[in-house]
Amino acid sequence: MSAFKGLGIHKNYIKSLNELGIKSPTEIQEKTIPKLVDSAIDFIGLAQTGTGKTAAYGLPILHKIDPKKSSVQALILSPTRELAQQIKKQLFKFTKYNDEKIFVECVFGGEKIEKQIKNLQRTTHVVVATPGRLLDLIERGAVNVNNAQTIVLDEADEMLSMGFKQDLNRILKYTSGKANTWLFSATFPSEIERIVKTYMSSNAEKVEVNKSSLVNENITHLFTRTTLKQKNDTLIRLLESRGNDRGIIFCRTKAGTQNLAEFLKEEGFSVDALQGDMQQRERDKVMRMFKKGTIDVLVSTDVSARGIDVNNLGFVIHHQLPEKAEYYTHRSGRTARAGKTGYSIALIIPSETHRVKELENSLGIRFIETKV
Repeated sequence: MSAFKGLGIHKNYIKSLNELGIKSPTEIQEKTIPKLVDSAIDFIGLAQTGTGKTAAYGLPILHKIDPKKSSVQALILSPTRELAQQIKKQLFKFTKYNDEKIFVECVFGGEKIEKQIKNLQRTTHVVVATPGRLLDLIERGAVNVNNAQTIVLDEADEMLSMGFKQDLNRILKYTSGKANTWLFSATFPSEIERIVKTYMSSNAEKVEVNKSSLVNENITHLFTRTTLKQKNDTLIRLLESRGNDRGIIFCRTKAGTQNLAEFLKEEGFSVDALQGDMQQRERDKVMRMFKKGTIDVLVSTDVSARGIDVNNLGFVIHHQLPEKAEYYTHRSGRTARAGKTGYSIALIIPSETHRVKELENSLGIRFIETKV
């Protein structure tokens, strides 16, 4: 018997999962699916990025859809268009063997809204969206959320740290009382507690995976000492030591990201930049090349890397440490996905030495010093 059958998943979905090579549920799926598949509850799921959260909420959502009704029955909110597109793609693959078609639309900023409004006029059961664009569509009357039974906040902490707090509050005002809210997050900052208290039932079920470990335990955390002057030389030696591994280098600023990418290109590395001032078309092109493996290394700001899900990334490098501990969690979570291992490597200048201890204490991780 399929392990998913024991969780209450329909045989048609199990057939799709088998075809996708998903035979055994991950911990978050095992703990979440039975709670969500048959009951109407508010729910909080705390788990790292890359642990299989999309299937954990996506399969129960698909079970709840009545394909005979043409109304929007579920909303899934995601921090970035990349993640939103990925969720839509995964839901589409899950429904391959369904007897009746479930229609999923994906809407996000950076694309003509008129086209999206037109698409939403077709039968749509599930809307996957970034918060700003969904709010715009609701307020224009282009999408009716009155019949939505479920709203999912995926990567909720990332949405808040990207400045979507007001948009989320307004969307939840439209849906609260009518829909069940399912919130998934890697971390649980005070702003999320506020959303839970304001918009979710006090009886909301909560599932936490790897409680003791705030950061994916398959990641090895390294740091190497350098100086401001020698940092780029240290980075070059570090990249050369990683061989054929692919990864992401994080910078704090857009200008720093662009400058570092240009420098590494001149040094002969296969890199490109991803930062907020880029046109959406350029951004999509860079992401396509990175996913295909045409580019080995991406140099990115924290915000631009949100929602990136590229398999088999061997490392992330912190050109500068992030300002907040949860950003370190998000950055590191781009590697060691889906059960694989990876490295998170920080370049530390003398004035940052104390931050290593701070991160160890706040995140429950251990750094190993390495020389390159």
